[in-house]
Amino acid sequence: MSSTYVLAALLAFGLAFEGPLAGGVARSPKLQTATTVFTGVFVQAVPFLVLGVLISGAVAAFASPELIRKLLPRNESAAVGVAGLAGMALPGCECGVVPVSRRLMDQGAPGAAAFAFLLSAPAVNPVVLIATAVAFPGQPGMVAGRFVGSLATAVVMGLLWSRFGRVEWFTVRPHGHRHWAPGRSRWEVFTEAARHDFLQAAAFLVIGAAAAAALHVLVPPSWYRDLSGQLLVSIVVMALLAVVLALCSEADAFVASSMSGLPLLPRLVFLVVGPAVDVKLFAMQAGTFGRRFAIRFAPATFVVAWRRSRRC
Repeated sequence: MSSTYVLAALLAFGLAFEGPLAGGVARSPKLQTATTVFTGVFVQAVPFLVLGVLISGAVAAFASPELIRKLLPRNESAAVGVAGLAGMALPGCECGVVPVSRRLMDQGAPGAAAFAFLLSAPAVNPVVLIATAVAFPGQPGMVAGRFVGSLATAVVMGLLWSRFGRVEWFTVRPHGHRHWAPGRSRWEVFTEAARHDFLQAAAFLVIGAAAAAALHVLVPPSWYRDLSGQLLVSIVVMALLAVVLALCSEADAFVASSMSGLPLLPRLVFLVVGPAVDVKLFAMQAGTFGRRFAIRFAPATFVVAWRRSRRC
């Protein structure tokens, strides 16, 4: 309940000092920009976060460990492939899928499969692919490249975790199967799991959105205006921008399409890296799985996503 008290205190503080806070923001163009970016990131992510925690609650209430084991192949490598393809079934962004992947692990899914699902769902679901097709009309290669690059990133990271991952990296350990306590109704399990996941994920979403807003105003637009003639540099910069801007995967294609001065490859890198690793997602992973996990998983994901997208 401590996170609930913190949230309530912040809301009370904001209401009590609404006038001075609004006046301070109005006097600073950079604060106005940062506030707009923070609000945009947060508002974009919240609906999908809610969808994600509802699904995670349903997984806790209705998907027993036995059912999870029946649905996934016993071979861990095959389970990674199945979980990566299963990401196509969840329309949502990276914010919503973090609690779902954690809940899958709580219910007995291998960590490698859960992480493959974590990385694939925000990037290969139909909503994202349709948005990409709309943003890049007449360029089906962008849709195909995004699908192949993102799915390859998810599968490779799942296999890498299967080979090199360590349970002791989880500062926040999996809960086991505590939600399947005797005598508890499925509704009680559902509401407790969804509430717990929402409070935990929302707190780190706020931190991540604030980091994205701060970095957005600190990166001068002139840094990437003259990159069109430097392919390798533009690829690196677009990958880093994807991490910094922390856009929702349903909206990032329209941002990439607006950068018409850049070649398609750097923009494809932007679309593959963004849903896999950004400052908002790093904060949520650190809160959900632990900082020791996040500081290992995020850089490795960045390298894999960058390499996969360049080869598409």
